[in-house]
Amino acid sequence: MVQKFQTALSNSKAVRWTVLLCLALPMFASYFFDDMFSMVSQIFNNPAMLELGWDSEDYGLYGGAYSSLCVFGGLIVCGMLLDKWGVRFTGTLFVILMAGGSVIVTYALSPAFPGSLVADFTGTTLGFAKPSLALAYAGCALFGLGSEIAGVSVTKSIAKWFKGREMALAMGLQIALGRLGTAISLLLAPMVIAAKQDTVIPLGESNNMSEIGLFLMIVGLITWFVFISFDKKSDRQHAAADKSDDDKFRFSDIGKILTNRHFILISLLCVFFYCCVNSFKRFAAAILEPRFGEVAVSLFGIDFKTSSIMMILLPVFTIVFTPLFGSTIDNRGKATKWLMIGSFVVLLAHLVIAFAPSVQLFGFVGLSLLGVSYSLVPAAMWPSVAKIIPESKLGTAYSLIFWIQNIGLMLVPVVIGKILKMTESLPGVIYSELIFIALAVIAIVISFLLKKSSQKHPELGLDKPNKV
Repeated sequence: MVQKFQTALSNSKAVRWTVLLCLALPMFASYFFDDMFSMVSQIFNNPAMLELGWDSEDYGLYGGAYSSLCVFGGLIVCGMLLDKWGVRFTGTLFVILMAGGSVIVTYALSPAFPGSLVADFTGTTLGFAKPSLALAYAGCALFGLGSEIAGVSVTKSIAKWFKGREMALAMGLQIALGRLGTAISLLLAPMVIAAKQDTVIPLGESNNMSEIGLFLMIVGLITWFVFISFDKKSDRQHAAADKSDDDKFRFSDIGKILTNRHFILISLLCVFFYCCVNSFKRFAAAILEPRFGEVAVSLFGIDFKTSSIMMILLPVFTIVFTPLFGSTIDNRGKATKWLMIGSFVVLLAHLVIAFAPSVQLFGFVGLSLLGVSYSLVPAAMWPSVAKIIPESKLGTAYSLIFWIQNIGLMLVPVVIGKILKMTESLPGVIYSELIFIALAVIAIVISFLLKKSSQKHPELGLDKPNKV
């Protein structure tokens, strides 16, 4: 009777999709928190209007902080721990770390921070000229490491629960819900951070978004523990069967992963593609306004700039198209073809944003294309990793990919922030876009090499449907 219950639990669609929802909500909170300033990034161009006192270079430094601990070894070590100790224990530690980092950032942005003992220690003893930036940097670094390992835990868990079933669709839906967090963040930011040109924005106002994000983190923590209870029940059906030695993680497996040609190509595609989207997203308002104007549009009773509406298209398109593309790949395969198409589309998007006439229609076209590419590539990429790496090594494999990705996500925002600070508005935008165009070209070359390699090794099944 127990065995029948457990088998039903493992095979039940209702349970699988409930598990997916529980896994996706922490990432929804993570995306919301990470993107809380993206819609209003132009306020950092004029630090005098912001009581926080950050400029574009400071904001770029803060954005790069997300990836700092990930790059300097944390992501790789924690990924190995994930395979060694399991998703439930390691994942819980880093979901909590993600929430803890958001607490630190929220405090650094709050009116309670200036004049506090922590502010005095950070500024006087440690010698930081901008204590709030220093503390926010530390909090964002912890948040980033926690968020990335939480993301690895979520991706590995989806691969486990949906293997041989609707894996690409499930991963696409998880990504879509995360992007919904971005969309809501973009919509709310102008409402709670009133970027007025003639007044200084107080700390209490610039901190509102982080407080909302912190509340969502708490909700995500709760749903994570619901997932833990389901996962424990599911694993009981396997408790009687000992794992073979081939299923046990060894540190030597890292070398095997890093010498896997297909893994390297997917990793490189990941970093160059995601830099074209995520690094752009941090500065989207600062790039789009000089290119396509600042005309106000009324939406939900709020006056949004047209550049803000353009930005909202990015997550909206991914919410719609990522599950659709995921379902297509589950049923028809051809993942490497979709990766190549997605890379071409991201190049086209940045060419439009950089060089199309300064007519707002082209801004909407560029962001729509970016949204389509941001749906295609993740829907095809993440399930492909599970085809070339054994499940017992997936935590390490995904962590290595995220580590390579975060090298780019740490460096590119810093470079873009410096360009926008040191260069006049419109030329700075063009120079920034040239960087994104170059990254997109490299992504196309890598996707082409991956497709050719997949054709030479059909036994890997990269282009086969995910459903068996």
